[in-house]
Amino acid sequence: MNDPNFWNDNKKAQKTTKEISLLRNTIQKNDELLSISEDLETYLMMLNEEYSDDLLKDASDSFSKFQKIIDSAETACLLNGKYDHCNAILNIHPGAGGTESQDWAEMLFRMYKRWCEQNNYSYTVIDYLSGDEAGIKNVTMEINGEFTYGYLKAEIGIHRLVRISPFNAQGKRQTSFASVYVYPEIDDDIEIEIEPKDLKIDTFRASGAGGQHVNTTDSAVRLTHLPTNIVVSCQNQRSQIKNREKALQILKSRLYQHFEEIRQKERDVLESSKSEIGWGNQIRSYVFQPYQMVKDHRTSHEIGNTDKVMDGDLNPFIIAFLKATAKK
Repeated sequence: MNDPNFWNDNKKAQKTTKEISLLRNTIQKNDELLSISEDLETYLMMLNEEYSDDLLKDASDSFSKFQKIIDSAETACLLNGKYDHCNAILNIHPGAGGTESQDWAEMLFRMYKRWCEQNNYSYTVIDYLSGDEAGIKNVTMEINGEFTYGYLKAEIGIHRLVRISPFNAQGKRQTSFASVYVYPEIDDDIEIEIEPKDLKIDTFRASGAGGQHVNTTDSAVRLTHLPTNIVVSCQNQRSQIKNREKALQILKSRLYQHFEEIRQKERDVLESSKSEIGWGNQIRSYVFQPYQMVKDHRTSHEIGNTDKVMDGDLNPFIIAFLKATAKK
């Protein structure tokens, strides 16, 4: 970074500073763990030499104080996948069921925004399509922060809601589904060749929030990669050029992942999770009535406070998933 020419290549410089920050944080956490280990070993030595109830209480209080740091370090050890360090691109799509499922998709969208806020991650809404009456038809958001993909890969799959429908005049219970899929954001320096003849480009007027310009210009961009039928959209920028650049970056991420899976022919976490996405194969159920419970069907982890979960408290489910997959 002391090189006078370091910032000549801005993208490369930003990537390098991000890597440096990640390494510094890792070293700092390792030093912190070493200090905790030495403190606890000292307590053990003192207790073995001369036991006392007061000393045991001090040791127990210290361990309780360090427990959160230790648990966080244990979780970090589980984030060793190829893409875990990457930023995440999260997409939510409602299932069959019209307004019911579209409303459920919007509830999930709010849940993930709250999760970002709780964990100090920044997010940007890249594509947003409102429902006909309520809710959303589709939303894509970019989530930035350390190991965001590593954590959010636990959310890939079908999410099922059971509640008394606010859209049903008879007050009957309704089951709704929405799919969540998460992609790692691939670095720009990874070369993915896209032939112009393989790309269909559509422009349209953005439908989300963003000011008066949104509904007056065809600034939103939709890219379709014809050989794979992968479709991505971006509408959060004022400029059609910037939306196209962002959409192309996302398309490259998805294509890189797509071709990696074909080349490796492995049923890794990405591919196996993707194959499970099908209506009726839910990974998690959110029951609001007749009782309250959120249960993950992969780990059997469950919580009775649905409001807490919908306000973004997803880490217990995520950690349970990471531990379960690490044992396989």
